Amino acid sequence: MANFENVEVTTDILLCGGGMAACGAAVEAAYWAAKNNLKVTLVDKAAMDRSGAVAMGLSAINQYVDINSGNNTVEDYVRYVRNDLMGIAREDLVYDIARHVDSSVHLFEKWGLPIWLDADGKYVHEGRWQLMINGESYKVIVAEAAKNALTKYGHEYFERVFITDPLMDGERIAGAVGFSTRENKFYVFKAKAVLAAMGGAVHVFKPRSTGEGLGRAWYPPWNSGSSLYFTLIAGAEQTCQEVRFIPVRFKDGYGPVGAWFLLFKSRATNAFGGEYMVERKDELAKWGEYGKVKPIPANLRNYLGMLDEFEGKGPIYMRTEEAIQKIANELKGDPKAYKKKMKELENEAWEDFLDMTISQAILWAGTNVQPEEKASEIAAAEPYFIGSHSGASGAWVSGPKDLAPKEYFWGYEYMSTVKGLFCAGDATGASSHKFSSGSHAEGRAAGKSMVRFVVDNNTQPNVDAAKVEAMKKQILNPMDLFVEFGAKSSDPNINPEFMKPKMFMFRLQKIMDEYAAGVTSGFKTNKAKLERALELLNWLKEDSAKLAAEDLHELMRCHENIQRMYQAEVHVRSILFREETRWPGYYFRNDFPTIDEANWKVFVNATYKNGAWEMKKVPVISIVN
Repeated sequence: MANFENVEVTTDILLCGGGMAACGAAVEAAYWAAKNNLKVTLVDKAAMDRSGAVAMGLSAINQYVDINSGNNTVEDYVRYVRNDLMGIAREDLVYDIARHVDSSVHLFEKWGLPIWLDADGKYVHEGRWQLMINGESYKVIVAEAAKNALTKYGHEYFERVFITDPLMDGERIAGAVGFSTRENKFYVFKAKAVLAAMGGAVHVFKPRSTGEGLGRAWYPPWNSGSSLYFTLIAGAEQTCQEVRFIPVRFKDGYGPVGAWFLLFKSRATNAFGGEYMVERKDELAKWGEYGKVKPIPANLRNYLGMLDEFEGKGPIYMRTEEAIQKIANELKGDPKAYKKKMKELENEAWEDFLDMTISQAILWAGTNVQPEEKASEIAAAEPYFIGSHSGASGAWVSGPKDLAPKEYFWGYEYMSTVKGLFCAGDATGASSHKFSSGSHAEGRAAGKSMVRFVVDNNTQPNVDAAKVEAMKKQILNPMDLFVEFGAKSSDPNINPEFMKPKMFMFRLQKIMDEYAAGVTSGFKTNKAKLERALELLNWLKEDSAKLAAEDLHELMRCHENIQRMYQAEVHVRSILFREETRWPGYYFRNDFPTIDEANWKVFVNATYKNGAWEMKKVPVISIVN
């Protein structure tokens, strides 16, 4: 076996992840744990300063309810989320996050985040729920606060340690294991409570960008389904794993379109100038009450644009030149003010990308696009699993005592169905549209709940040393395989005894793209295709035992792809179980092409134990009229 030093860390509360949710949990748990003489340990696969979905930066905070102004209520936000997810939402969780999120935003500003202000000193809104920010250093600021809280109260954090598997003591979580991505060290973390906040998943499906663009994606390419895998293997019930998210983005660079639609009031048209949101308005009537609400659900907006593409009316364009000109024309009578406004708008257009999607700015520059003069292509991206955005996939967790129906509450807020295993951010399901700020607020709530759990259950679970050693052998096996068989071929990517992680990923992506409603299949599938996907995934799972790694980086890639494989399987099984099309624009079941409110206005939940899957329906209970 590869020669890795064992490093054992015993703590009370273990936070797995370093993104917005984990940072929120760190700030809150550090404070309350210190008051109760408890120890908090955070473990991040990356470095917290640039970890998670906000790593590159962000140009807007997408959840700010603005309760104090009186313009919005928490109930308004719950209705918005419920409608956008076509009726399938845990309203208790959405409500709980919405009532706390503004305080997280105010903390960000206190810590140094520049939020745009108008002439009256009020926040500049991109849309009803969004605030404009100068967010290139957004994550750095939030991470600094988390690290300061941990060190101030005598806690600790580890960076560049990749968590792979949960440690269990019967039905209770007992910690986690993983390895350093920089040194030959195998880590064993023993804990009384564990938070899964390790992000969602990208690169499960074949991306639109291939070749030179491999790895380019809208959602961070290093998010590999760690949260799903960790909670699933621990035995935690999952929900909404059929709800992938497909964002419409500027084509090839994956630049965001939100600011253009909401701030610049831009239109999107097909290649012939037709505005699909207007010309296809009648299509919305086919989707019941959800086609009538404002704003129109994200998946239905996607779907109308896809219909234009399917009919050969593409490419689809964002009319940036038209939007900028329209705003500037308000000052046409004053040449000096007009010129100044055009320069200001041009700067804002570029800054939107430079704050968060630099590759799009590079693509614009490389293709001689000046947004004030020329429209740019937009397109539906490949599917992602991101429970914090407009998707909903994640673990089934307990709601807050004062809000949750009895069916949704089992003692500790944000605890999964596994005792002591908590979730936040992309790890929690059915509570989407929390974005970065809501994920931070949810992390804070989970961190405080974890302290309460440990105070009530202050015993260290048992960890079987023999099982840990067996896990270590299995986790390091890819390196052993390469050492044993690497010399069998002159090209390490072609070897009769093993498979390298990139080849494994290509195979997974091909299966999902062709059979599980990816880009190539026009986001369409059916029962026969999904069953074929499961057959191919089963063979892929067998072959995962033959993954090989030359170094620590490839060892990480091996386990990332195992995590993606499980994300793929639970997704396929969940789509197969839900016999309707509820989210056209995210995926379309050709064999069940309509929405079925009578039978499927329910959560689809999945559990994986002892190698067997259990699928079931769970009622949707509304708490807001």
